[in-house]
Amino acid sequence: MAKRRTFSPEYKLQVVMELLSGTKTNAQICREHQLASTVVSAWKEQFLEGAPAVFASPRSRSGEQERIAELERLAGRLALELEIAKKASSILSSRLSRNGR
Repeated sequence: MAKRRTFSPEYKLQVVMELLSGTKTNAQICREHQLASTVVSAWKEQFLEGAPAVFASPRSRSGEQERIAELERLAGRLALELEIAKKASSILSSRLSRNGR
């Protein structure tokens, strides 16, 4: 049984760009790269679906960045609280052991 070939994103981009440039037909590209036309069409569709993300507004990215910053602040605060709790626990345990309890 033949194994499926895998292609790098760079290779897929190269094939799709050849198709979109219009210098070669879909059939020519498929023969040249030994690919099925359905594969090339699927790559083209995937590329065109993802293309609008390149031009996404910075506002949507800044919202994600704000959320990341908020979560980082929370993680820092929790780490600090944990450190304080560890120190308090060690101080209390040392006092209790000195008092013989």
